[in-house]
Amino acid sequence: MIITIEDKQFDTKDITQLYPAAVVKTGHEDETTQVSLEWIEVEAKGKVEIVGYGLFLHIGEEEKHTFMFDTKVEMDEAAGRIAAQLQK
Repeated sequence: MIITIEDKQFDTKDITQLYPAAVVKTGHEDETTQVSLEWIEVEAKGKVEIVGYGLFLHIGEEEKHTFMFDTKVEMDEAAGRIAAQLQK
């Protein structure tokens, strides 16, 4: 099955991981890292600077695609569009 994420197409049989995450500053220059949404919502309230939210897609071990959003709402809407495609 082919799904479209932000105008890019992917065959679901090739996808090894697809997950949402928050992107936060690490405190070292402009470095950022991904953290789980659960950690952000439960453990990190007010403790870290959130840069944005992303959907992260891996194809095999080498190929990775990142789709960044300014807000969690925008990311959730994109995830909903993916879910709707998968339910067809």
